[in-house]
Amino acid sequence: MNFQKNKIELQENGYSIVAKLYSDYEINQILSCIEKAEQNENSFMKTKDLFAIRQLFKKVPGLSELLFNKRLIELLSDLSESDYFITKAIYFDKPSQSNWFVAYHQDLSISVDKKSDLKNYTNWTFKKGQYGVQPPIEILEDTITIRIHLDKTDRNNGALKVIPRSHLKGIVRADLKDWNTEDEYVCEVEKGGSNVNETSDFTRFEQNNERKEKTSNTFRI
Repeated sequence: MNFQKNKIELQENGYSIVAKLYSDYEINQILSCIEKAEQNENSFMKTKDLFAIRQLFKKVPGLSELLFNKRLIELLSDLSESDYFITKAIYFDKPSQSNWFVAYHQDLSISVDKKSDLKNYTNWTFKKGQYGVQPPIEILEDTITIRIHLDKTDRNNGALKVIPRSHLKGIVRADLKDWNTEDEYVCEVEKGGSNVNETSDFTRFEQNNERKEKTSNTFRI
């Protein structure tokens, strides 16, 4: 497969929808792997609104081989001219009754194994045994987010919404923006597809108003 069209869309608009990264058989394997994972309090969060697994590949080690199939590796190779590595991996499952809502924001944090005194690394956090930090802008500009959808996702069941070309404006305080003046795009993705975003995009999620969305896996590269 050739993903040059997706690369151009990502550079120009800050997002691109990729179809058919995974077959139904591959999706069933991924779901089975997650369901068999041993749950613990630190990385697994389960409420009526959301089921999430943080430090995903550490807590579900068999998942890496399933997710990094031939098509995903080709996509990453086409999108990035440099070597890539994972800085964050999270699994989300939003039930139909979920009221989980996330306002417009930029994903500016990456996960690291320890805290160090480094120039331009700011806003350190430590949550559930994991350090997080906001890296320098040149690191963020070379970072993308890939959301893998194991169910069809549309505007009625919690699809991501993004402000086109917002990645070109750098880091902006969300509370100073008038969102009523911005056009937004709803990233509707078919089962087995993916939504690729520039990390500095402004994105948001609304509540799931329809049926149970099996999952939206998110990992940042």
